Amino acid sequence: MSFFRQPHLPPKEGKPGPALSLRINVFFFGTFVIFCVILIRLAMLQFVEGATLTEVETNQNTKVIPLTATRGSILAAAGEKIAYSTATQSLYFTLTGEYTRKQKDKVTGITEYTPEAKAKVNALAADLVKIFNQYGDPSANKPTVQEVKDSFDLEFRKYNGYTPRRIKEQLSTKEIAYFMEHKNQYPGLQVVEESVRNYAPGTVAVQTVGYLKLFKNSNSLDMYQQILTTPASETPPGLMYKDDEYVGFDGLERQYQKELRGENGYMVVSVDPQNMAKDVEGVVPPVKGEDIWMTINKNVQLKTEQAITDQLQWLHTHPVQGDLHPNAQTGYAVAMEVDTGHVVAMASMPDYDTNKWMDGTITEIWDQISNNYFNGTITPITSGRSKNNFESTVLLGSTIKPLSVLIGLNEKLFTTTDKYSDTGIAYFGKAGHETSVRNASGHVYGRMDPAQAIQQSSNVFMVDMVGKPLYLKYGSDGIGVWDKYMKEFGLGVSTGVDLPGEHRGLIEYTNIEAAGSPQAALVYASFGQQGRYTALQLVQYAATLANKGERIKPHLVSKITDSSGAVVQTFGREVLNTVKMNDAYWEEVKKGMSSKVDAFADFPYDFARKTGTSQQDYYDKYGKHTVDNGVFIAYAPREHPKLAVAVVIPEGGFGSNSAAPVARKIFDAYDWEYGLNGVPKKTIAPVQTPVPAGTEAPKQP
Repeated sequence: MSFFRQPHLPPKEGKPGPALSLRINVFFFGTFVIFCVILIRLAMLQFVEGATLTEVETNQNTKVIPLTATRGSILAAAGEKIAYSTATQSLYFTLTGEYTRKQKDKVTGITEYTPEAKAKVNALAADLVKIFNQYGDPSANKPTVQEVKDSFDLEFRKYNGYTPRRIKEQLSTKEIAYFMEHKNQYPGLQVVEESVRNYAPGTVAVQTVGYLKLFKNSNSLDMYQQILTTPASETPPGLMYKDDEYVGFDGLERQYQKELRGENGYMVVSVDPQNMAKDVEGVVPPVKGEDIWMTINKNVQLKTEQAITDQLQWLHTHPVQGDLHPNAQTGYAVAMEVDTGHVVAMASMPDYDTNKWMDGTITEIWDQISNNYFNGTITPITSGRSKNNFESTVLLGSTIKPLSVLIGLNEKLFTTTDKYSDTGIAYFGKAGHETSVRNASGHVYGRMDPAQAIQQSSNVFMVDMVGKPLYLKYGSDGIGVWDKYMKEFGLGVSTGVDLPGEHRGLIEYTNIEAAGSPQAALVYASFGQQGRYTALQLVQYAATLANKGERIKPHLVSKITDSSGAVVQTFGREVLNTVKMNDAYWEEVKKGMSSKVDAFADFPYDFARKTGTSQQDYYDKYGKHTVDNGVFIAYAPREHPKLAVAVVIPEGGFGSNSAAPVARKIFDAYDWEYGLNGVPKKTIAPVQTPVPAGTEAPKQP
């Protein structure tokens, strides 16, 4: 039986199936979409992002190196340089790959510099030491070969690869000439002009002017911390800081850092893939900083500083009220023009040589200045008896009494003609549990009007006529009423001075628990025992009394000039607030500021003044002790006042004996330079004709 198999026939030709057609269409559509995306992206790269990408590429191949600007000067009122920069030449070295090339040892597997790199480093260091020894200043320290090699920073511990390294500062003239003449021999070396900060001899307004620190050591200040944390890509080249540039850290140096610094220049350096410098592509020179003109008169300032120093020594050797005052170690004084707000003197003593910050010897005197390198006229610093925390901010004592009387008059607690019988003692508190307050030394003054209460410095008047009645009128709200008046006169608020770190004072009358009751707080506040304030706040308060309620902003800078001398900014009189009161009240207080002060016995001007003795307690193994801090405020002349002065001598005893003599010398110094009557005494021509015996031409104070 045979079998026949049907032959295999080819499939019929025709259209492809639906699934295959769909896949083909999707493939071609996807290809088209991808092609369109690529075209669009290429167009964006070419026309939209081209400039940005070019800049990124450039930044990857180049680096910006800041060039420090010369810092502007701080000048006294007459143009004397108090802080200034002098030019100096420094030697810098820019590393290239030939000095840092490394290789791995085939035996040990350790990567180290190639013999060629070591040889070049050693040779350059030896050459430089030889040049320094031959041409450098003979009296200067001579760097060793190892010190020069360390300055190269081959391991990049301090600098990036492309950053120039400072090898030596303050090159001598011969060194500069040598390197300029042989610059082709040392292509990586560059002589760069820099500046060194100097402070005038004589320590003029040291804590007010302030000092500098290295930028890399200044991140404790918010203003520099912000700069440090801002990405370099977001900082314009001219505002970039160098780690080794000096910046203002306190005083006017810090307050006007931006103006004094100027604007750094910069150098654009091309780098290789290893981040090492190749070539300098361009240089933008720095812009010198602006000059700051202080309102401080150098001569008045120096006489103020000397007056405090002399007075402290006097208190150590001359009994006051039967006692010596050996713990009076510090003194603070501020003199401010009543009409302009110009601070003509601001002294915080003892002071120190600010140049110590710049020459690196500050550590040698740190133990001596650690308690007084801050400005005690604007912030609390510890005085001579540091273990008891006696500070430059002290209780006002009787200097508050002019304001207490003003408050009493303005609140209608009494009138200018009311009489009060001073028995030497006043009582307050609940019946049967009264607390007593006495006048200083137990004095009994008898009948007096408000002006006489100020003149005699009656504590009991302030208690019976101001503190207690204010509480009866307002109850516990009287604290807020008192606080409002204090702040309107600048006590407990910022004075507005152009200095950093100003303290607003320590307000104690709001601490009801410590005082015992709202009434007690007002009673003690009325005669100056419930608030501690700075010397600057005191002088602003005195000037506000002189201006009949206009509180003027104190300022230490009158103008700013650029490097060509052109004025770019001026600072004028600025009224912070005005206290409106009946003119009769101001006159009553002015009349009352007439207490006898021996230091002004022969003063040629009628002037308003108030002494104060601020009492403070401390404890030791023998128990509780009370110490008197001397306080004094004044303005002169009484009519048409020109100058206000405040002096604080912690632990100096009565203000009339400790602080007032300093104020007298300040007024005399100002009178000599400017004239309290508008005629500077130094301009009065000496008498050429014979004069009667005992008569002299004006002498410089």
